[in-house]
Amino acid sequence: MLAAMHDRLLAAAAAAMLLNACAGTAPQPSGRARIDTAPTASDTRSASALPAPGNQAARLAIRMVGVPYRYGGADPKDGFDCSGLVYYTYTMNGYAVPRTAQDLFKAARKISLDDAVQGDLVFFQDQAKLSHVGIYLGEGMFVHAPSSGDAVTVASLETPYYQRHLVAVGRLSPSRL
Repeated sequence: MLAAMHDRLLAAAAAAMLLNACAGTAPQPSGRARIDTAPTASDTRSASALPAPGNQAARLAIRMVGVPYRYGGADPKDGFDCSGLVYYTYTMNGYAVPRTAQDLFKAARKISLDDAVQGDLVFFQDQAKLSHVGIYLGEGMFVHAPSSGDAVTVASLETPYYQRHLVAVGRLSPSRL
């Protein structure tokens, strides 16, 4: 099962990615990226050091890869928009979080990308407004619901579009529902 999930994630990372409904347009990634769904031995942070809510949310978000994008969507039956994916994965693990990308941005404690761990949030700005949010997976990868006509997928922060539009990394400290 883990191997099948890994293969599915690799296929998703190689798929075309657009960033429309949550933002603007992203280019096609240049090749396959390495995807790790858990910390590796080379990671200096142990799994027990990861923030539990974010770690659980990231693991659930990975299982949502392939679910269609839907503007305003916040469940796997109807589809997800970017913030709906964050909202769903945290609330399904028993944590209260804001529903919109702007409110998630306000609620998150800003950290450096170097300090990011699985489950932290990555925020993007297109033109003058905050336009997109994803869930960091580690090793420069994140899971997100990119745009209309697409599905939840894994992407690399090394993609030039995401490098140019990344405006913040944040960590939520949600309360229990």
